This record gives sequence, C-alpha cells and structure tokens, in this order.
Amino acid sequence: MALGPGRNSLATASNVVDRDAVACPSECDSLEPIVLASQQGDAKAQRELYERCEQSVYRLVVRMVGVQAAPDVAQDAFLQTFRSLRQFSGRSRFETWLYRLAVNECLQFLRRARREPCERLTREPEDRSPDKADHLQHRELLERALAQLDPDLRSVFLLREIEGLSYRELAEALEIPEGTVASRLNRARTELQRLLRELGWEL
Repeated sequence: MALGPGRNSLATASNVVDRDAVACPSECDSLEPIVLASQQGDAKAQRELYERCEQSVYRLVVRMVGVQAAPDVAQDAFLQTFRSLRQFSGRSRFETWLYRLAVNECLQFLRRARREPCERLTREPEDRSPDKADHLQHRELLERALAQLDPDLRSVFLLREIEGLSYRELAEALEIPEGTVASRLNRARTELQRLLRELGWEL
C-alpha cells in the first residue's frame, strides 16, 4: 500500500483502522428531543443518550489515551457530560459539544500521567490470507503512529478523519479558530506520515 504525500493517503490509512466503524454523527442522529428530555432529568432519555453515543466516544478516547485507561476516561467524560448537560445551549450539535468534553478529559489525563504507547484497539483472530495480513499490519502501524502523535494533533486528526467533523465543528469541539484547525490538521497529517515512514509503512 503506497503512502503518498496527500490527504487521500492518510484518509485511506484511517479507513484501515475503522473499516467497519460508524461515526457519531450518524449514530447520534435526531438527538434533540432526547437531549431536551435528558436536561429535564428523564432517566430513560439519559440512558438512551449514553447508549447512542458511547461507542463513538470510546473509540475516540481509546486512541487518545490507550486501551488500559480508556474505560475510566470515557466514564469521566460522560459523568462530566451529564453534570454539565443543562449548560448545553443547542447553538452547536450535541455531538460536537460532547466531543469537546471528551477531548478535554483526554488531554487532562495525558497531562497528569506519562503514558505508555497505546495498545491496539482490538485483537483480531489470526487470518493467513494476504489481504487480511496486510490490513492487520497497516492497522497496527497506524495505531502505533497515532500513539506517538502529539495529543493536540492526534485529537484534530481523529475528529476529522475518523469521526468526520467539519472544520467548523472541529473549531467548536476544540475551542480554536477555524484557521488554527486547518494548520493543526496539516501538521497532524505531515507528522503522521513521518511517523508511519519511520515505522516501516511501505512507500
């Protein structure tokens, strides 16, 4: 698999990691009535809100802080979400606001502790077919490269390439100007390509 200098090659690499993943915008569609009910203290609505977005938040968190710490950090993110739920004004999509809280929890965790390299997201059964072997090798290399990427760059790359946020949504989620989103994303892609080359990704 060739890794060229452009964005498409990194998007392809991202697909190696999340070939079957579905981003939160589709998992969490039509959330407005559920959010409103949750803000009013409806326990059933709060449970549904959690169930609709838990997978996407965990997917982001595990790549930010590693498999071992991810359950606790994801739980803290949701605790903070429900503590702050009445503060959500609806000016942005709920998912964007939720990602902001999750990223903040991840960055706070990473500032508090020096982390070991992230483990692979999943452990897949052995498959001797050439295509499957290549997929697993590329997946492992990308996970290792992401683990070495600066957390601020990692978060913008994951939210864009894995979760599919727009530049405006990225600016809202990360609380930075859209111009900073563009420059940070460019740096993330450049650094990730360098790390992938160092790890032996075939050029």
